[in-house]
Amino acid sequence: MTRGYLELHDDPKEEEFKGFSASISPSSSSSSPSRSRVPSGNNNNNNNGSKEHAGVEMDDLMLTNPQTGLTHEQAAQRLKTFGPNQLVEVKVNQLLKFLSYFVGPIAFLIEAACIVSAIVKDWFNFFTILGLLFLNAIIGYFEEARAESAVEALRQTLALKTRCWREGQLQEIDTTLLVPGDIIVLRLGDIVPADGRLLGIDASGAHTDGELLVDQSSLTGESFAVSKKKGEEVYSSTVVKQGQQRAIVTKTGSETYIGKAAHLIANTASEGHFQKVINRIGNFLVLFTLALTIIIIVVQYITYRNDPIRGQVLNILGPVMILAISAIPIGLPSVMAVTMAVGARGLAAKQVIVKRLAAVEEMSALSVLCSDKTGTLTLNELTFDEPYLAQGYSPQDLLLYSYLASEFGANDPIELAVRQAAEWQVPILRNRPAGSSKVPGYEISNFIPFNPSSKYTQATVRDVSNGTTYKVAKGAPQVIIQLVGGSDEAVRAYTTMAQRGLRALGVARTLAGTDKWTLVGLAAMLDPPRPDSEQTIQRCQKMGITVKMVTGDQQIIAKEVSRRLGLGRVILDASHLADGSLSEEQRSERFYRADGFAEVTPEHKFRIVDALQQRGLLVGMTGDGVNDAPALKKANVGIAVHGCTDAARSAADIVLLAPGLSTIVDGILASRAIFQRMRSYALYRITSTVHFLMFFFVVILVFDWTLPAKLLILICVLNDLATLVIAVDNAQISKMPDKWRVGQLIFLSCFLGVLLTGLSFGHFFYFWKVHGYNPYPTAEVNSPEVDRSLESIMYLHISSAPHFLIFSTRLTGYFWESMPSIWFTLVILGTQVVALLMVIFGWLTPAVPATQALAVFGISLVSCVVLDVIKVQVFKFWTLGSHSLSCAPCGGRRKMLQDRKRVEVSQKRIWRSMHKGPEAIVAKTRVLLAIGSGGSKIPQSMMEDISWDRHGGSL
Repeated sequence: MTRGYLELHDDPKEEEFKGFSASISPSSSSSSPSRSRVPSGNNNNNNNGSKEHAGVEMDDLMLTNPQTGLTHEQAAQRLKTFGPNQLVEVKVNQLLKFLSYFVGPIAFLIEAACIVSAIVKDWFNFFTILGLLFLNAIIGYFEEARAESAVEALRQTLALKTRCWREGQLQEIDTTLLVPGDIIVLRLGDIVPADGRLLGIDASGAHTDGELLVDQSSLTGESFAVSKKKGEEVYSSTVVKQGQQRAIVTKTGSETYIGKAAHLIANTASEGHFQKVINRIGNFLVLFTLALTIIIIVVQYITYRNDPIRGQVLNILGPVMILAISAIPIGLPSVMAVTMAVGARGLAAKQVIVKRLAAVEEMSALSVLCSDKTGTLTLNELTFDEPYLAQGYSPQDLLLYSYLASEFGANDPIELAVRQAAEWQVPILRNRPAGSSKVPGYEISNFIPFNPSSKYTQATVRDVSNGTTYKVAKGAPQVIIQLVGGSDEAVRAYTTMAQRGLRALGVARTLAGTDKWTLVGLAAMLDPPRPDSEQTIQRCQKMGITVKMVTGDQQIIAKEVSRRLGLGRVILDASHLADGSLSEEQRSERFYRADGFAEVTPEHKFRIVDALQQRGLLVGMTGDGVNDAPALKKANVGIAVHGCTDAARSAADIVLLAPGLSTIVDGILASRAIFQRMRSYALYRITSTVHFLMFFFVVILVFDWTLPAKLLILICVLNDLATLVIAVDNAQISKMPDKWRVGQLIFLSCFLGVLLTGLSFGHFFYFWKVHGYNPYPTAEVNSPEVDRSLESIMYLHISSAPHFLIFSTRLTGYFWESMPSIWFTLVILGTQVVALLMVIFGWLTPAVPATQALAVFGISLVSCVVLDVIKVQVFKFWTLGSHSLSCAPCGGRRKMLQDRKRVEVSQKRIWRSMHKGPEAIVAKTRVLLAIGSGGSKIPQSMMEDISWDRHGGSL
């Protein structure tokens, strides 16, 4: 016989270790949270004699006297063996996290420039570049750390304390100190702190046959509480709804059911979508820069190979690397990080806490939102729906009789729903003293509580007004219908309720002075949708986001909730999710077309998200329980809703502090504004880099002329730091999910960069040929005879013209359609006013006439307007459809274009077939017959779409 706590005595006062196994043997029911959720054999791992942990027999750990509990020495030893009772969240080493900001294509190029500067002993450039590198890392690190620290305040909802027997005393200890073998006391409202098995002993130490009602929705997603009796398992993070019992702890920490689900979370790791985009942009800029700089180095080496000074490799390499560093967007990661961090703090004010900064951008691109049902789309509480009433009774009669047959003080969800509905809708139950159990005008006697064998409650009621006495009963509908002698109409009503996923409750009463029962009606109950859920779903759909419901409830219940929420009725159950006959592509297509999923497990949710992501969709997943945690981690944006468990919170990227999904729309709108700011900066910065490199590539090779290193670095630092204010700029929010479309971004940037390059050459040649500002040879840069005024002119132009372009890149339309914020305007103009004053007064560069400087400044402003018009036309040409794919049909884009054309051809063929042949005649005849019999109605829009006479003629 299996040893352990199963052998403890039924009466501990007489003998401690005899006979207890007969009442709770290993074969006794040890129900899992849901039959479809816990793998077989998962419940008793710690109770079998063959199971060991760290060399300790698990059965030996269960030899605890339920009246006295463990000693402090035993508890301390087991705590060392098993560790604290908590889910260990893997945290990144902070030093490694900081060093990660020095990794990447842009960072590597900057570091190479630092090394070259040190080799040639150009210490000014060395320390300047090194300072920029560290500034970028520090800003990114601290901004992300500040956003992540905000979520630590959310741990207040955890069960931090529990009542535990230690050395014969009931003590309140931290839940983290629990160990296997501890005796804990579970009461109404307690959050179960660890997996345990009920002992059939109440808090006072006496034996009890009572059951514990446990809410397992955080584990299973099911709305209804589950009854647990002596010998059955209770699971960590579930909530006691009714009853009290002692339990012995069987599993703690990562060994609990919630801990095993968390294991799926730890195994999920992937590169974020935002990081992929930044890497693609960075790779393009680095490759473009390296290609041009290598050409410059090779050409200059060949040209000056016989010059003992200019021909040295380091003398060639140093200035070229400075040029490369000036062109590379050193501030790209910093600007992006600051923009997202400022946006994250703004979202916090709307009760949306961002744990991972990249999730802010990814949220703007969500195209599919998978939402958990229980507690997210619904209230996770039972309420009354439209009832079935027997003749002569009203809804108030049904509620009143239900109330009279209810047990006062019971926390059963059904009893609670009955009392709340009756107290709200029945006039005589309103305005009573708080806590009153009396019903005005009625006296209740001989109350019989609910019994699992009879399946109903019963009360004897005396009507004070006329002195009549009768009985009322409330319980399972089939039992109540049988009690009244049967009713076909009631059976049909009950069947209809079941088909709609409603839970029915029968109510009956006896006629006064007789024992003849008569049916009052059937109450229908459902976990109702939140008041704002339907509106939130509609708003999401208008924003181009498809909402799919994901639940562990039965398919029939899911369909009813889906109908009430305005979602589609295509709900797939677990059999469709686990269909092994489908290919990955077919399964992905099926998941994409479904409106929701029912009877799912954590693995199913994970698979749903994965399949949708394989279609190239950015998927968001909302949830509150441990069963949602793996999918939350896998999703592009995991959203833990109000009241979530610790596992869900740890796995999620975003945590909602307000109940329901209404705040998620605010979060999406804010994230789209943040996306527009980041896209604006990326377009501006790529354009600036292309312009900068193309201009200096030509003038260095043809005229051997460039700007001094100090001016190049100044342009880089001043302009990049100034663009940090884009984080607080006004933004135009898109109506549909945002997408980076890196190809479009790079194409437009190169196009605008070429136009800016042409403008730069116009300035270069005009001031050279007209005003005589000759470009000097680099070797004579320090000669007093050399006129260096061209440096000032070109510095002002190269600093201002691309910088003013950011006013245009803020949005896809004309720049005046959404005016920039005042701070953004002042900072951008202010930096260029500084550059203007520098060339007028000769700070760090030769002074030039004010009229010439103002002309260059004004041309830069005007060119911004011209380029803005060109930008709008390019966006109009580059549509979001097949045109954009046709512009560069290569690689994955070619396959995407071919798939799209194949679908279009297939759809056209289907429509042609519908209007030809006998099939079309039969189909149209059936439609006309249905119209004639009044059985259906064809909308005018459908008539217009089908165009009866267009292909096949008229009938």
